[in-house]
Amino acid sequence: MIVILFISYLVVICGNVTIIAVICVAPNMHTPMYIFLMNLSVIDIASTSNILPKLLYMLITKYNIISFWECIAQLYVFLLLGSTEVVLLTAMAYDRYVAICHPLNYITKMSIIHCAGLLVTAWTFGFLNPIGHAVLISKMSFCASHGISHIFCDIAPLLKISCSDVSAVEMLNYTEGTILGFITFLFTLVSYIFIISAILNIKSAKGQSKAFSTCSSHLTCIILLYGTIISLHIQPTSNYSSKQDKWFSLVYADLVPMLNPFIYSLKNKDVKDVLLKFKKKCVWENI
Repeated sequence: MIVILFISYLVVICGNVTIIAVICVAPNMHTPMYIFLMNLSVIDIASTSNILPKLLYMLITKYNIISFWECIAQLYVFLLLGSTEVVLLTAMAYDRYVAICHPLNYITKMSIIHCAGLLVTAWTFGFLNPIGHAVLISKMSFCASHGISHIFCDIAPLLKISCSDVSAVEMLNYTEGTILGFITFLFTLVSYIFIISAILNIKSAKGQSKAFSTCSSHLTCIILLYGTIISLHIQPTSNYSSKQDKWFSLVYADLVPMLNPFIYSLKNKDVKDVLLKFKKKCVWENI
């Protein structure tokens, strides 16, 4: 297990750093879609680094202790990055909607200012959203047990071992989760309804395939993200299952960030072209 987690962590770091490097060095990729993708890679690196190094340290040393405030900090960073990612993927859905449904106005509607505004909104919301959870949980008492049966400090396992009234945290969790999830999901759904409608109106099969290929990677990431988030957080504390939650958390913290670079690089012609040129350049220089 330790070896698998360590290798997967290296894959996450290498894969996402590669995506960031490719976007930075290729001038033709300095567009909103790739800027959003670069931010997504930053989130993947940060979210995995927030959990796996500490987990690996505990597995190797058998020293399964985390300080209270380190636990709260880990929870805050986890929620921060998750909230930012949800808003960022919604912004990416809007970007694809403009690119496919209003291609002639793309430069105007997705200018640098608009792109920066969407990024600032995503990160600002990410930083502000977890404050309530962190403050409320930091004031709770944990008199029954200090042992968390989980791979990191998440809301559900912390509420499970608390002897305080957890109703306020649960209400905040459901309210914020429902509002955030409903708004972003609705916005993404509406965007894709217009996108699919526009694609179906394209007469040639080749044109339809080309248009859909620009959305398939993003759509795959959305399905992976929403699937794991719903499994993790949309459940009452009374129904909490430690074993099930561990597996879903591992998928969210490790598998999804590991798959994202492959999803985008394998299905994206621009990324593959840059990597191919770099490979040819390295081979030529070594001859």
